[in-house]
Amino acid sequence: METAIWILHVLAATTVIVLVLLQQGKGADMGAAFGSGSSGSLFGSTGSANFLSRATAILATAFFVTSLGLTYLSGHRPQAVGVMQSQQQKVQIKPVTPAGVPTPAPSTGSVVPGNAGSKAGEIPK
Repeated sequence: METAIWILHVLAATTVIVLVLLQQGKGADMGAAFGSGSSGSLFGSTGSANFLSRATAILATAFFVTSLGLTYLSGHRPQAVGVMQSQQQKVQIKPVTPAGVPTPAPSTGSVVPGNAGSKAGEIPK
């Protein structure tokens, strides 16, 4: 399901890019008003939307919907069930030390953590 949404998302994105680059900008009509061509109006309405602008709007909506779908799927991952869940509960993390290095023995004195060489634990209270 997620792969299908990804494919639609990428196709919608690339098609929107291509359609936007194919369309003629509104500033192109302004040059026609000053003698370089013929145009119906300077800043007037262009009539009904043509095929490219409608296709761009539809594909932009599809891109938006697929973005929301992918966001939803990324936040709602399924939990491990069955065998995988029981295996995850059995795993215990043990500290790893390099070979030949003895593990330090737990101290019984009252030493301030993080200051191994400190004598702060020997101060009477």
